[in-house]
Amino acid sequence: MAADSDPESEVFEITDFTTASEWERFVSRVEEVLNDWKLIGNCAGNPTPEKGEFTSGTWGEKSQDIQFADFKFYISHYFLKQECEQDNGKDQLEEDAFPLAMQDLLCMNNDFPPRAHCLVRWYGIREFVVISPGTNCEAIISESKCNLLLSSISISLANSGSQVPMFVQIQQKWRRVYAGECQGPGVRTDFEMVHLRKVPSQYNHLSGLLDIFKSKIGCTLTPLPPINIAIRFTYILQDWQQYSWPQQPPDFDTLLGGEVGGVEFGKLPFGACEEPISELHLATTWPHLTEGIVVDNDVYSDLDPLQAPHWSVRVRSAENPQCLLGDLLTEFFKLCCRKESSEEILGRGLAEEEGKENSDISSALSKLTEPTATVPISKLSVSNMVHSARKHIRRHRRIDESPLNTDILNSILLYLFPDAAVEKSSENSKNKTAQSNSGGKDEQNKHSDYNLFLQLKSAPSDSLTYRLALCACLVNYNHGGVRAVAHLWQEFVLELRYRWENNHFIYGLAGGPPDLRCCLLHQKLQMLNCCIERKRARDETRKVLEGSRERERRVSPPESAAATTTASGSTREVSPGKSWDSWSDSEEEFFECMSDQGEIEAEKDGSKSKAEGRLHPYNNVTLLNSTEPLYVPVTQEPAPMTEDLLEEQSEVLAKLGTSAEGTHLRARMQSACLLSDMESFKAANPGCALGDFVRWYSPRDYVEEEAVDETGNKVVKGELSARMKIPGNMWVEAWETARVTPARRQRRLFDDTKEAEKVLHYLAVQKPGDLTRHLLPCILHAALLKLKEEESVEDIPSVKKTIQQATGQASKLLHPLNHDYKKLEDFINQLMFMETAITRARSLKAKFASCEGGKGEDTEELEKFVSSLLEEPEVVVIGAGQGPAGSIIHRLFVNAQGAALLAPLDEDLVRDRKPTGGSNKVPDFPSPAGREILLRTCVPRPAPYSKALPQRLFCVLMREEFRLAGAFSSDTSFF
Repeated sequence: MAADSDPESEVFEITDFTTASEWERFVSRVEEVLNDWKLIGNCAGNPTPEKGEFTSGTWGEKSQDIQFADFKFYISHYFLKQECEQDNGKDQLEEDAFPLAMQDLLCMNNDFPPRAHCLVRWYGIREFVVISPGTNCEAIISESKCNLLLSSISISLANSGSQVPMFVQIQQKWRRVYAGECQGPGVRTDFEMVHLRKVPSQYNHLSGLLDIFKSKIGCTLTPLPPINIAIRFTYILQDWQQYSWPQQPPDFDTLLGGEVGGVEFGKLPFGACEEPISELHLATTWPHLTEGIVVDNDVYSDLDPLQAPHWSVRVRSAENPQCLLGDLLTEFFKLCCRKESSEEILGRGLAEEEGKENSDISSALSKLTEPTATVPISKLSVSNMVHSARKHIRRHRRIDESPLNTDILNSILLYLFPDAAVEKSSENSKNKTAQSNSGGKDEQNKHSDYNLFLQLKSAPSDSLTYRLALCACLVNYNHGGVRAVAHLWQEFVLELRYRWENNHFIYGLAGGPPDLRCCLLHQKLQMLNCCIERKRARDETRKVLEGSRERERRVSPPESAAATTTASGSTREVSPGKSWDSWSDSEEEFFECMSDQGEIEAEKDGSKSKAEGRLHPYNNVTLLNSTEPLYVPVTQEPAPMTEDLLEEQSEVLAKLGTSAEGTHLRARMQSACLLSDMESFKAANPGCALGDFVRWYSPRDYVEEEAVDETGNKVVKGELSARMKIPGNMWVEAWETARVTPARRQRRLFDDTKEAEKVLHYLAVQKPGDLTRHLLPCILHAALLKLKEEESVEDIPSVKKTIQQATGQASKLLHPLNHDYKKLEDFINQLMFMETAITRARSLKAKFASCEGGKGEDTEELEKFVSSLLEEPEVVVIGAGQGPAGSIIHRLFVNAQGAALLAPLDEDLVRDRKPTGGSNKVPDFPSPAGREILLRTCVPRPAPYSKALPQRLFCVLMREEFRLAGAFSSDTSFF
């Protein structure tokens, strides 16, 4: 039984060799990818690349993941996008045509491309496929694994018939070592590479590299076919000598001097604090040489950079150079994240002082409500108490507790409020200030950049808000950080309160209601200015009215004068000694409402014909019920509102719901202005009807039609529209409840006292972080204007385009109420990049400035050269070392060499060391930092009777790198 079971158990040990192995699956997967990317067969049809096309053209890239067992690889396809020549396609599709990659090996149009994949630079190919290890996978180091991968790609190329070269990345990734293969009909090219740390001494020159190349191709023909040689030496300039400071020095004569780049509060600093150009790379090229024309061995070399026929230059920028504007914006943006209040930042001692001040103010307000006749009115004003408290604070505050010293603070306040230098008590000066503000605005509107604030939702560039943003930003950067900002803000709010209490307009704000296109802080300041304007107008009206009554009292008979005195005496006795100004803080009613109550009763009793508050007749229209003309009444202006108040109002109205009661209440809330206008209309037009009001207020709701009366004459008859006849119409209800009251006696639609106190409270409770968020649109606005100004001087097309794009981007970021601060941080980094580009241009222009008395043609050529350096990766120097730019570059290297080799020596010692002639002569150029030598030929290989095929060897010789990248073709048919 055991013997019978043995054969059965052996059945399970049979190996099935028809099952595909992991290696075969990998080869198959590579072939599938080549088929998917349509890299099968001959790729002929693309023209020979034009000169410089590898740099100026567009490169495409595709990538996929493939697995070899559990090892992950990336397979990538790189190709130069070209238009195929369809007409000549049939002629080129020959059976024995070389693959495009083999043709590219000998092409000389794109040697040493400045910006391309390393394989493009080393082998000159326009299309190739690379297989590299995955992100977290180990490098392919062992020789057996390398050979396995090379076998895989060889089989894949043979099976698919692809003629695109395929490479495998081996060794560590930083070494950039590749091995590959390209197959064609009867031909094959092997791509090999050598990478060492040090350059072997026998191969440190052209003659040694030629020996390697000749031995590798193993050609036995005599004479040997000519070898084409292209050589490039790269020299690096790092020492700029006298051109090391690109930033203009500060004006130390100014009052607030001391900080480099920014000495005035009205101007943002700009420029680099260090050299923005770290290196200049000069590439001297000999593009077409043959063996025997030039000598380069371990003893002597003909390769003098001044004699090179081709020069090209590239600049390397310093990584993140310190720039003034960028630092300013970054430090200011950091304040947005601060949560502390001003009291917490400035310390407990100051907070206690502020508390005392607040208690003083509150007691002052309580005294104002119940004054005594013995106390002078001037001592009871809130502004007086505020300023006495402020003096008290300054008197008891130690010098080291104040973040801003008095001189700087006074200079800032004078910059913010330049009208403070003028005598504030002069009414003429106030009027002139308001006129100058409006006139300045008209002039600014002519400028194209003035309306930029509309896109950014900031504030006009001549406004107080804009100037405050500049000051806060500069104070934060130069004068104490967030503590200084908190100190400045407190002083600013105190100044606003002083102006409100003393009826002084706020300088630098356009007249009219708040502009909802500006930032919220600017709207709040405009609202406060509106309050001051209404308060001043009301006080002026009262003074005029009082003066007219005084004149009437003098002219009128004694009986009427006594009656007048009796009518108003009750009111005047309430607060003896009070001035008209002290009544400006009344809550709801005008003062005249109480004094003229007797006149209203008189009107109700008899004299209805007396009209008040007329402005002018309305288009020769008469009242419906009489022949009296219809007058336009003097009405109250609608209450100005900021966007946050509008939002609150809309939320309140929305919460009322859609019920009948809610709808009715909402309509009544919205009809306050309508009711006021109706009352004014009734006062100006005694005996009027609702139809008269509608004809003036809403002409569309009064329908007029021609009709024929009883006598046959055509008569125009009118009636209210259907909307006005709806039962329960709000207009009808408001008309019935409206009293005959002129605008000056009505309850105020806009309580300027209440609104001003709300604005001042809103400003006082703002934390420095909140203030920063309010001012951020203004400071970004200022930064964009500064960049535009600096770019216009340098004229950099790429930066100009970037600024235009940044303006559009900022418009999207700043318009929402809740800003996306991560995107704003990225935007600030973009502004810093533009500042770096401008300072880089300024630095290059300083270095390549033409000498005085130079030719105009040379100056234009140098300007084009500098402009190209900023826009292109590598720029050809016209005239090589003999041209205007080449002469400057030569001089820069000579100066740097002299400083490097002679600086430690005394001049007298240098003179003493020169008796032997040129032995101590300083070379004009340092040793080349990199040497690249390209060898090309076309020889039969491997046998003399084989087909002549392209051979190529690219050599890189640097201080710590030696690389040989060879492409050697062989005939697979005749070997």
